[in-house]
Amino acid sequence: MVRKFMIAAVSAAVVALSSAAFAQQTGGTADEAKAMLMKAVAALRADKAKALDMFNKGEGGFRDRDLYVFCANASDGAIVAMGNPNLKQALGVDVRVGQNSTGEAFGAEIYAAIQRPEGQITEVSYVGPKPDPEDTLVGKTTLVASGKR
Repeated sequence: MVRKFMIAAVSAAVVALSSAAFAQQTGGTADEAKAMLMKAVAALRADKAKALDMFNKGEGGFRDRDLYVFCANASDGAIVAMGNPNLKQALGVDVRVGQNSTGEAFGAEIYAAIQRPEGQITEVSYVGPKPDPEDTLVGKTTLVASGKR
């Protein structure tokens, strides 16, 4: 049975805007996030089980600075791979319930992007904490690709 998956590459800073983090080369760029997303799609097509394992471990170039890959089922929204070691508790959780620390719901928007035609890339932007001593809120963007994988 072919299952429909969503693959997303996440950047912890808004990729469309320049920021101090980018100037200091500590964060990923929009081009790097898109390249990671395309690499993840190709890996999933080649060997789903191996790709999901690499995403979960952040290996094979699927975690770099603030960029990481996560994957969810398009049918039920269950997160089946999470490359962010600080969010491992999200495995098995429905992506539609995702919200940031201020209560802003963005998971439903990610799930809606999963339902779009195969090969389409959608940007979902929201606010979340930057892992620093103060947990400063910053803009974040998730790039979502969907389709049968």
